[in-house]
Amino acid sequence: MNPLLATLGGKLTERWLNLLVLPGALFLAATAVGTTLGHRHWNDIDGLRTTLNDLAARPALEHTGTAALLVALVLLTASAASLAAQFLGGAIEQYWLRFARDPLSHALVGRRRHRWARREQQLDAAYPITRTDAEDGDAVATSAQPFAQIQALTDARNRVALREPTRPTWYGDRMQATADRVEAAYGVDLAALWPRLWLILPEPAVRHIQSAHDSFSAAARLAAWAVGYALLACWWWPALLAAVGCAALARSRARGALEALAGLIEAAVDVHGRELAERIGLTGADSTGLLDHETGDRMSELFRKAE
Repeated sequence: MNPLLATLGGKLTERWLNLLVLPGALFLAATAVGTTLGHRHWNDIDGLRTTLNDLAARPALEHTGTAALLVALVLLTASAASLAAQFLGGAIEQYWLRFARDPLSHALVGRRRHRWARREQQLDAAYPITRTDAEDGDAVATSAQPFAQIQALTDARNRVALREPTRPTWYGDRMQATADRVEAAYGVDLAALWPRLWLILPEPAVRHIQSAHDSFSAAARLAAWAVGYALLACWWWPALLAAVGCAALARSRARGALEALAGLIEAAVDVHGRELAERIGLTGADSTGLLDHETGDRMSELFRKAE
């Protein structure tokens, strides 16, 4: 038991250091440097060294108890800053996935729809054109644009949304596209299906989906740190560089993580959707093939509880 407790304690300590102490301590260090130097003397290394020397020379720090209390205070403050970042990261995550329920969100949806429609028109114009051969009357396809150009236009459209936008952000539209594709393929409501499907997923699938979700949450926390460094830039402008870097990295990681998460959710429905229908008695054990629309509609009606 003692080796087990030691292993668990070591893992918990490592997670505490990585998730709470280190990010918070880095932010506290940047805050201390920024508030000490300010905008005017933003790169005054000599002044910073002098301040640190004066602080270290104080008589109170010569006592072991005072130094221990100071270290504990720093650790607690760093942990508190990280917890605040986690709370803000959760709010950012919800903000990224929100529905359009306010005037600003509706305006963002309209703007994104306009961009998506423009790129969709460009993509339609780039597809091969079918013409009739004058000699034998056969239909002949002529390429309006090379394949690489069509692929580039497709990627440009998908960077706005896979389908016509209905939510204020790309993240929300990507999850909405997954729900729409599942409903179009199987006639089932993904929001009603997913909690039940999650209960029967095998361990590898659960682990991969959870990992993708954790990566998305970590990207949201990184965006929260970007907000913190942006606030610090009000006193020390170099913090703005850290804010921009954190924001750019958070956006890149969030897109990649959500793309993986949406793909895994859709794959889980493809692979295990019929198994769930069999578990609840809507199909027999001898049924083959994918989940059909009729069964999907019955599953949605059952799971919604006649809402």
